[in-house]
Amino acid sequence: MIDIQNTPDTREIALKKVGIKNLKYPVKVLDKTNGNQSTSATVNLFVNLPHDYKGTHMSRFIEAFHRHHANLGMKQFLEMLEEIRQSLKAERAFGTMEFPFFMVKNAPVSGSESIMDYTCSYEGEVTGGKQNFYVTVTVPVTTLCPCSKAISENGAHNQRGRVTVKVQNTSFFWIEDVIEAVEKSASCDLYSILKRPDEKFVTERAYDNPRFVEDVVREVCIALKNFTGAEKPFEWFSVECENFESIHNHNAYAYTESTDFEGSDR
Repeated sequence: MIDIQNTPDTREIALKKVGIKNLKYPVKVLDKTNGNQSTSATVNLFVNLPHDYKGTHMSRFIEAFHRHHANLGMKQFLEMLEEIRQSLKAERAFGTMEFPFFMVKNAPVSGSESIMDYTCSYEGEVTGGKQNFYVTVTVPVTTLCPCSKAISENGAHNQRGRVTVKVQNTSFFWIEDVIEAVEKSASCDLYSILKRPDEKFVTERAYDNPRFVEDVVREVCIALKNFTGAEKPFEWFSVECENFESIHNHNAYAYTESTDFEGSDR
């Protein structure tokens, strides 16, 4: 049968990215406790297209992803992208994969067991023998306002926040260890189940650990600078915190990245 994608194109316009978006697929990712866990991912896969190629072969993206979907650790994700690059004879291949990551978590006093979900994503690029890879983890937390606590005779306002960490990865680490580092940097972490003794505990813990969004970002940065859960230090990372304010009709926000403070006296 005729292969239209392989016919020449005479318009002399190269394309940076061609491929597929919003592919929904079951996948397995690494799990520190159980070895791996099943989840569901939203996937984008691309290659570059030279000016003289009319199109790419969409089916080859799916074929490569399907071969790896039952074992998609960080290393395997890059291997999958390299297969796509070679299969389509491209200079570069790109991909993102976003998925919910689940962790069993026990309430702090009662020990009641439940499951928390965290949004994670992989982002990779391969060009010949070169690779770039990023992991993003979004962690929900509780923050209590230091100003509210300081000026109020009774209580202080608190709210849920969302901390997003993006790291450039060159060595293995567990997603669970990054989540733990983030949760320790907030006023308190979140739980799916809280009995009354648990609710008392998290309320008082948050009150004893007030945090602005600025505080959370700085504490997470310190934790990532001193992170011992990876074989090598992260080459680069960014941290952002967004609080869904309980007494304002807007959100509070802070962001930084490792290049903003590397080489400082801290």
